[in-house]
Amino acid sequence: MHSISNIRVILFGLMVGLILIFCAQSFAQVGIGISVNFAPPDLPVYDQPLCPGPDYIWTPGYWAWDEDDGYYWVPGTWVLAPEPDYYWTPAYWAWEGGGYRFFPGYWGPVIGFYGGINYGHGYFGHGYEGGRWERGHFYYNRSVTNINVTEIHNVYNTTVVNNTVNRVSYNGGNGGISARPTAQEEAATRERHIPAVGAQTQHMQAARSNPEMRASANRGRPPIAATARPGVFREGAVAAKEGGTIHGPVGGRQEGRGTTSPQQTHAPATPERNARVPEPPSSGRTTGQQPSRNESARPTYTHPNEIPRPERPAPSNTGNAKMDQKYQQQQQKLDSQQARDRQKLQQRQDQEHQRVAQQQANEAQKQQMEQRHQQQTQQMMQRHEQQSQNLQNRQQPHAQQAPPGHAESHPPEQHK
Repeated sequence: MHSISNIRVILFGLMVGLILIFCAQSFAQVGIGISVNFAPPDLPVYDQPLCPGPDYIWTPGYWAWDEDDGYYWVPGTWVLAPEPDYYWTPAYWAWEGGGYRFFPGYWGPVIGFYGGINYGHGYFGHGYEGGRWERGHFYYNRSVTNINVTEIHNVYNTTVVNNTVNRVSYNGGNGGISARPTAQEEAATRERHIPAVGAQTQHMQAARSNPEMRASANRGRPPIAATARPGVFREGAVAAKEGGTIHGPVGGRQEGRGTTSPQQTHAPATPERNARVPEPPSSGRTTGQQPSRNESARPTYTHPNEIPRPERPAPSNTGNAKMDQKYQQQQQKLDSQQARDRQKLQQRQDQEHQRVAQQQANEAQKQQMEQRHQQQTQQMMQRHEQQSQNLQNRQQPHAQQAPPGHAESHPPEQHK
């Protein structure tokens, strides 16, 4: 009898665990963890295709990432919602953890945070102005949405003022959108979510396999910027009228990094701190230092978390295994120390941001703080560069020496 009771308890626990896992997946924004070293291109300019029929929801185009081909454009398109009263929260990119991270879109009863990105056609940074659900049917705002009123009668007309002319496609980081979620958008993250439907997934896969969609081919101006229906790239499709600026290399695997494990995603806590600020007169140099020849081309970062992950030098190959191992250990030790330096400086700057926010400082004081942070970050970068160079200089003389007994590993060349 005790054995049967124990089995029942175990089965009940398993059932509860499965229910909790299902609820967590239903209510959380879960996506593919992708982090790229450089920002996606700006958004192209394009017209919205005609809505194909009642209850279709507009989903704006966005830049996605492929390890082999780099950024590629997923055209905007009209999609039927998986359920009535469900809205689409667009995907977006945001600076987080030393790279630009991708946050996939989802369906839900409330529109969540999508980075403050101005996708146009009703998605102007927060919420959606292109229409609303009423009594199980979608009603379209004629002032924003391209519809045929002779075929679609669920319409209304509300003027929307959109004075923001900004085509930046990412939140935070250097030059990104400085927006943070509203209370309603934060609450939306706790609502039930449905990921992209099958038609959207097929639409994305079609864009991924189309060479014309790659930024390396279209230079930020995709020939198919939007479609009337998912996956239909010819009939009813529109081309970009104006391209978006590319912010970095347009190659593939060697230019970025990514993982494919599902992970919890969330909006950056304080993206407004990563907005671009004016460069201080000192450019991060202390008094008496002379600018190097390459300093004018060096990127300017305000906070340590904006600095891209440093590239590790190639392992030493002196032919002496013990010596190579010693150099590798020294490099790892230096990498760890520099990572701690960046973390400590970021923590100090975060604490200062909190104090300034509590004191309700004015804009001039905030700008002075950002300039001070920029100087601190640039000085730390220069110090780290010097440390890395010193380590490399110590290794080079030994690397140039051939190991004992191997000075002549092949017969000397015969002189003619």
